[in-house]
Amino acid sequence: MLGLMLIGLGAQARQPGALEPGLVNPGHEEKPAWFKNSFLDLREDLAEAREAGRRLLLYFYQDGCPYCAKLLKDNLSQADIAARMQRDFDVIAVNLWGDREVIDLEGRERGEKQFAVDQRVMYTPTLVFFDDQGGVRLRINGYYPPDELRLALSYAASDDPRSFRAFVAAQRHPRADGPVAREPGFLRPPYLLPARLRHAGRPLAVFFEEPDCPACDEWHHDVLKRPELVDSLKAFDALSLNMWSKTPLITPDGRKTRADAWARELGIEHAPSIVFFDTDGKEVFRTEAWLKAFHLNVVLQYVATGAWREQPEFQRFVDAYADRLRARGIEVDLMK
Repeated sequence: MLGLMLIGLGAQARQPGALEPGLVNPGHEEKPAWFKNSFLDLREDLAEAREAGRRLLLYFYQDGCPYCAKLLKDNLSQADIAARMQRDFDVIAVNLWGDREVIDLEGRERGEKQFAVDQRVMYTPTLVFFDDQGGVRLRINGYYPPDELRLALSYAASDDPRSFRAFVAAQRHPRADGPVAREPGFLRPPYLLPARLRHAGRPLAVFFEEPDCPACDEWHHDVLKRPELVDSLKAFDALSLNMWSKTPLITPDGRKTRADAWARELGIEHAPSIVFFDTDGKEVFRTEAWLKAFHLNVVLQYVATGAWREQPEFQRFVDAYADRLRARGIEVDLMK
């Protein structure tokens, strides 16, 4: 499974607080003083967290990341979220482009930058929660709004044997029978996806959504209506599924199933998420968090052009894409 985290542009070339010409971004953001000042020996950090009755949480970030800024300003400024994180977790920041040495839980040593690559961190923020034994309890690939982060913190601090998906369902009781929005040109039932792939010869974008989803509504009422997104989506066959529904379908690899079972099998825990498949029916990329228009369009370009084959580090593709826009004199506001 390919994880996704949301990122800024050209962050490795900026100094903290600097602003790229032609771009609007939050720049460097100070992290809360209660984050742990770690030497990045994660074996020691895990042991110290366990001794204190807390769990280890790695926060992957980069300067210039608007979603990191939103996490720090909108989420961690809320007293209950900050108190919960301080009580239950030792939070350690890892710079996606940093050079500090990291010793991982297996005792391997390398710089932050390579550690992030090895952990398949393609977007920031990424939050990796560990259990008491050092296993990954939960991973959040991107920005979650406050209410969703609250659920994640509750789950990550617990020993609940259920999956996070099942935990969320028990807390929120999502509607399995509710409709989800669908853009003009999106596929309609019956969803015979292998036949569609053979016929169209285009990659497939499966939007997993749910009713009563503000982020899904934002996409359909605004983001997906923008001309650049409409144009980018023409390169795909696309469909919207209620991730909790019993909608029958045949998966890209030819299996009969239902939308809820397929979403569970794919590990879909957040709405909206998008899973992309190539023309052979193999998953090649996914988004799993809240995106604004610019980054969603870059994701579509990354998959549609086949750049994922040559450039496995999505961040570098974003940087090159932004450079091309700047060269054309196009101004970009990352959060509109």
